Order: sequence, then C-alpha cells, then structure tokens
Amino acid sequence: MVRRNKFSIIIAFIIIILSLTSSEELQKISIIHFKGMDKVIHFIMYFVFMSVILFENRKRVGRTGNLFLIALIPFFFGALMELLQSLLTSSRSGSIYDLIFNLAGILFSVLIFLIIRSFQKEKIK
Repeated sequence: MVRRNKFSIIIAFIIIILSLTSSEELQKISIIHFKGMDKVIHFIMYFVFMSVILFENRKRVGRTGNLFLIALIPFFFGALMELLQSLLTSSRSGSIYDLIFNLAGILFSVLIFLIIRSFQKEKIK
C-alpha cells in the first residue's frame, strides 16, 4: 500500500512541515501577500493532496460512495494538522476556517475526478 501511495505520503509530509513551521518563517519565504492568502493555500494544498490520492488509486475507486470515504483521509488529516498547530506551535493556531478551505479543496478535487470519469465512461460507450 505504501508503494502505491508514495506521492500521497510525500505530499502529506510536506503538509506536515508547512503546517507546523512557524508563521514567521513562512512569511519570509512568501513572495505574494494578500488578505486571505492562507485560505487559498489551504485550498490548493488539500486539492493537490486529494488529487494525488485519487490519481494513485484511480483504478481502485469504484462507486461514488467509496470516493467520499477516501476523501475522509485528507479531511481527517487536515483536522489533525489544525489540532497539532494549536497544541505544538506557539505562532500558529488551529482554525475551523482553515478546515473548511481544506474541505473545499478536497471536494473540488472529487468533483473534477467525477467529471473526468464521466467523460471517460462516455468515451468508452
């Protein structure tokens, strides 16, 4: 299972590092600054995370219900990251809004996957 999901695991480790790094350090790296930028970053990170999970498991995703069960993995991972930010860092805090944007990225990835899959099924017919 680890070999099949190696890129998902790499993305998860990147998210862990970004989530637990002090906000001051991340601001030094950031080139673009605008209000709400962190929410856009949350959306993108979890969109990419879910997209990689789906790509690596595209042949094993059967019914749509299974797809939403798979989506729980990055969702609960994101919830854990928000909790760990509150508990382990002094410059970061967990936020329900961050979790909502994580979920939005995950659901957008699922939507794109369903659209692509429906086009592929139409192409086969």
